[in-house]
Amino acid sequence: MNSLKDRLLTDNEIAPLIISADKVAHVQMNNPLQHALLVLIKSGYTAIPVLDSTFHLRGMISKSLILDSLLGEEDFELDRLSTLTVSDCMMKDVPCIKPDAPFSKALSLSINHPFLCVVDQNQSFSGILTRRSILALISKYLHQPPY
Repeated sequence: MNSLKDRLLTDNEIAPLIISADKVAHVQMNNPLQHALLVLIKSGYTAIPVLDSTFHLRGMISKSLILDSLLGEEDFELDRLSTLTVSDCMMKDVPCIKPDAPFSKALSLSINHPFLCVVDQNQSFSGILTRRSILALISKYLHQPPY
């Protein structure tokens, strides 16, 4: 009988869990912050990937990063929404994983991040791997009878 650890770590690749890039809300580096905030609000997400014009991953933008960049001495400076770009306030160091990475690596990285950006060897954005999909797979194995 295989243990849960053996079944999860050896039987699964992350590829089937990846949400493809064409289904992921994103913005580009040169977009104004106003556009990024609208995309975040409309999508309902708190953070989304930032891509360059060739669809290479360059970072991540979030509602909190945008709000931090608008915070003045005593108030929000909302006029900065149209003058600042995404590249002015995005986070550049984002959690990434390759599509052929082992499940164990995805699990470890997802502990501190709601999603991981999936990139190929050239940093081209392939999609995202959500903590939700990882937990759903673990739940499936927990509720499945052993072999």
